[in-house]
This record gives sequence, structure tokens and C-alpha cells, in this order.
Amino acid sequence: MSFYARHVLPRLTDLVMRNKADAEERAKLIPLASGVVLEVGIGSALNLSFYRPSVEKVYGVDPSRELWNIGRRRVEAAPVPVEFLHCSAERIPLDDAVVDTVVSTWTLCTIPDATLVLSEIKRVLKPEGQLLFIEHGLAPDRGVQAWQDRLTPAWKRIAGGCHMNRKIDRLIGDAGFHFRRIDRGYASGPRILAYLYKGVAAPSL
Repeated sequence: MSFYARHVLPRLTDLVMRNKADAEERAKLIPLASGVVLEVGIGSALNLSFYRPSVEKVYGVDPSRELWNIGRRRVEAAPVPVEFLHCSAERIPLDDAVVDTVVSTWTLCTIPDATLVLSEIKRVLKPEGQLLFIEHGLAPDRGVQAWQDRLTPAWKRIAGGCHMNRKIDRLIGDAGFHFRRIDRGYASGPRILAYLYKGVAAPSL
């Protein structure tokens, strides 16, 4: 792993994701979690302060120990117990159907095999469980899409593998989920990075 990936990128990621607009989105979604929670891409633990007493425990999956260490104080101050699982979400070390809620915020863009991750998420979720998500991805406007496609190869190299052109709703639907609620639209910021998909999905039976 390069010096940039190990020491610079985690701090940049934490800094960028601490903005006010993202915090407002977290505050709307994360309180919907309940029971045993799996957070995919827990990173520097920016979601933890938004969990409510209805959450029994959070398993946090992330391949970056550096981000986890940056967020250690947030973990210590968390209102719920947290267990860190140092791994990639393509293979989640949990049994089948043991999780009530999966949380994924600004994560599916960076994982190399998002389809496999969503399959793993469905495997560990209880049949009545829920997936809470906020993700950025492919915009509906052709001009923006063209720039997303053009810039993604270079952007992946500097942004930890981030794809700005993934169609998140299609990925989730094709993985065997149906949407209880989904909102799509531009947030503040550059349009190539600001088109959000956010909502609640459940495993299709």
C-alpha cells in the first residue's frame, strides 16, 4: 500500500465526509436503524452518534485500520456497543440472517465488487430486515453522465476506488431488494459527485 493510500487518503476522506450537508443526511437516515446493525464501510465512525437506543449492537466492517483509528474517539463515545470487523465487505464474517439493519453511506461507490457485497448484505440480513443507504452515483443528465464516465478512471486512483458513475438503484434492485422508500436528486457540490440515492430497501422474498 502506498504512503498516499495509507496515511493521506484516510485523513482526506474523514475531512471531506465531515461536512454539514452529509451530517444532515445522516441525521435523517441513521435513526431508522434498530436491533443488530451491520455498517458496511464504517470508516471513521461518522454515523455512530446518530444511532438510537433501539440499536443493540453495531458491527462495523471496513478494510482500513487507519480510518478506524481516526474514528476511535467516536467509537468510545458511541451510544451503542461497536465491534470492528477488519475486512472487505465482499466476504462478511457473520452467519446468515443475523442482522436486523444494514447501513451503507457513501460506500458502494468504492467497493470493487458492489454486486458481491450486496449479495453478502442480503445473506446476513434477516428476512424482515432493512438496508438503509445514502450513496452517490450516476446522474440522470446526459451531460453530467458523460463527465462522470470520462473522469471515473482517474478519480478512482485518487479517491480510494470511488466510482462516480454507478447506478445505485439498479445495483440494489438487481441484488434482490425492493425499495420501501427511495429518493434521488442532487445535493450541494459538483454535480458529477452530488447525485444521491437514499432510502430504505428490504430483501425480496
